[in-house]
Amino acid sequence: MKRTAVLFLLPNLWIGCLALECTTVSGRLKQVDAGNGHVFGVCPKGEIFTLYGSSLIRLPGQLKHVSVGPAGVWGVNSTNNIHKLVKGDWVAVPGLMRQVDAGGKMFAAGVNMGSVVFCLGEEATTGYAGPGSRASWTQLPGKLRYYSCGPYSCWGVNAADEIYIMKGVTPTACGGSLDLEHISGSLAMIEVSTDGQVYGVNSLGDIYKREGVSPCNPAGTEWRHVQHSEKVKHLSYDLGHLWLINRENRILDCTE
Repeated sequence: MKRTAVLFLLPNLWIGCLALECTTVSGRLKQVDAGNGHVFGVCPKGEIFTLYGSSLIRLPGQLKHVSVGPAGVWGVNSTNNIHKLVKGDWVAVPGLMRQVDAGGKMFAAGVNMGSVVFCLGEEATTGYAGPGSRASWTQLPGKLRYYSCGPYSCWGVNAADEIYIMKGVTPTACGGSLDLEHISGSLAMIEVSTDGQVYGVNSLGDIYKREGVSPCNPAGTEWRHVQHSEKVKHLSYDLGHLWLINRENRILDCTE
């Protein structure tokens, strides 16, 4: 595997720079998601893969979007049907979504074809095992194109690339405050990590990180542009690794 070094500037705290060390992973993915120490992705043709060591291992089935986190492994296929990975098999979940997220603290969330946002509480999320299990989705206010959750907040972007945060989310109250708060900036997609870090990509393919995010200040303080030589269309962060998918579907595993 080929290693490259990309430099980015620190915020104006001192003069200097650090290197973003990136390893190219063999294979091609159009979407990647990392959480709880696992990495999953979907290739351009819809095949599903997970990273084992430094190799991508194919899983059965086909999806257009997959997500892994405290809520398990969830995905949606080309017809917007929702699935959950249960004991190595994909089982259908009632409802239709175009994007689903498993990063919430024991709850799942997602966005349907009409940009309506939903979440599924802890009991239904963790207990869902296939037909006969309950899956009562809670509709949330606002309309978003992409929605991602972490341990204490969820972030989303709408069709105009406007950014929003939902504060106060918990396993038993996945809707949190039920009040989407606008955050300055413009992003095409956004991801919240298992530990609450927030990264996003704008329409130009540039990477941004939200600084100052904490349980006491879930909205953080400002966006920092992460300098990178390639344009990116998708990313995910977990355990110190920033996973990038560039416009040619190449996979990069980056660390600071």
